[in-house]
Amino acid sequence: MNAKDLISQKQNDDFFKKVATIILAGGQGTRLFPLTSTRCKPAVSFGGRYRLIDVPLSNSLNSNINQIFVVSQYFVAELHQHILTTYQLDMFCTGGLELLTPQETSKGKAWFKGTADAIRQSLDYILRSNAEWFMILSGDQLYNMDLIAMLNFANAKDADLVIASIPVLESEAKRMGLLKINTMSTITDFHEKPQDPKILNEYELSSAFLKKKGKSTTKTQYLASMGIYIFKRQALIEILEQGGDDFGRDLIPKFIRQAKCCSYLYEGYWEDIGTVASYYQANLLLTEGKGLNTYVEDNRIYSAPQHVPNAMISGTRIKGSLIGQGAIIEAESIEHSVIGVRALIKKGTVIRDSIVAGNRTYHPFLNQVMPADQYYSIGENCVISKTIIDEECRIGNNVQLINKDNLDKYDGDGVFIRDGIIIVTSGTEVPDDFVL
Repeated sequence: MNAKDLISQKQNDDFFKKVATIILAGGQGTRLFPLTSTRCKPAVSFGGRYRLIDVPLSNSLNSNINQIFVVSQYFVAELHQHILTTYQLDMFCTGGLELLTPQETSKGKAWFKGTADAIRQSLDYILRSNAEWFMILSGDQLYNMDLIAMLNFANAKDADLVIASIPVLESEAKRMGLLKINTMSTITDFHEKPQDPKILNEYELSSAFLKKKGKSTTKTQYLASMGIYIFKRQALIEILEQGGDDFGRDLIPKFIRQAKCCSYLYEGYWEDIGTVASYYQANLLLTEGKGLNTYVEDNRIYSAPQHVPNAMISGTRIKGSLIGQGAIIEAESIEHSVIGVRALIKKGTVIRDSIVAGNRTYHPFLNQVMPADQYYSIGENCVISKTIIDEECRIGNNVQLINKDNLDKYDGDGVFIRDGIIIVTSGTEVPDDFVL
């Protein structure tokens, strides 16, 4: 490496030392109920071994951003415990990982009212960092994103605010913030979750734009905000001085007329985990080698080390499935399913199109003489289809979870149906011969 390259590398390193990530992990996740009945959405398991919060944290670390703030408020204990046991940043490196929650001050105590309010209430603490750029990420989205490229784009544009955007269809556009941009990628208009067809028509992307970007032009598409932002330090201060609790709903529509705001077009996989259906589909995409790519060495998704042996599988036909570490499986067959860490599945059981989150321990107590039918497990001769079984459940023998009546919604004792998908919540005991 010559002197010029060394100087360029030093300038690049100095730039990233002045970047901090703020991860918003405070959403209640009501649309993901009942998976969020005892935990916040970013703490929900994913892919048999991860938590949703691992994705933005990993993207930050893979982009050499070591100043990270996680802002949360609902069911914080499990989330914080996972973060603290997983992400031990080197004490000799600059930056650090800070966990922020609503706190009582001389001004009183109040829950965060929205994305902007969460940062506003934490701003005094956040501004103690030396960051000149703040990247705001969501704690419940899936993507493999090169944050360095987006930061370089923000720096090159000298923008006060950059919003990551992605083309979407109308069904998605109604639940997202829509952008209009000019040929310089400057945002000229913004509307949060438009429902009026007349407003939607105003935000349709032209076929010329889509062709230029190599996108399909067979269906109407819109440019939508991904809820990923980069602010200059002073711009973040200024936007939060304005009234309003949410960036998309309250602040950004006004701010684009006051500052230089640009759109960064993202072209990879992205999924906002908003519903049980989107969570279910995103998990099963992994079994097809699609969706979130967890097999890239230089862009890894980190999670807690498990320190368990390899999976032990006896006489089971497995097709198109992911099997977690430490699983002990004697099932008849598993197809198109995600099986989590330490899952115990007994003889004769058939699992298809399902997610089994696994266990934090093989059984609820450390007593090794405990009878096997008390372990967290799926019993013998069960049929599990289109079902999510959360952590540490006990499913009896001859249980059928098949949604035999094709229900879209059902509420039971620890067993629910949402979007036509059966959900067994964490800690539930399903008795022998139960049929749903």
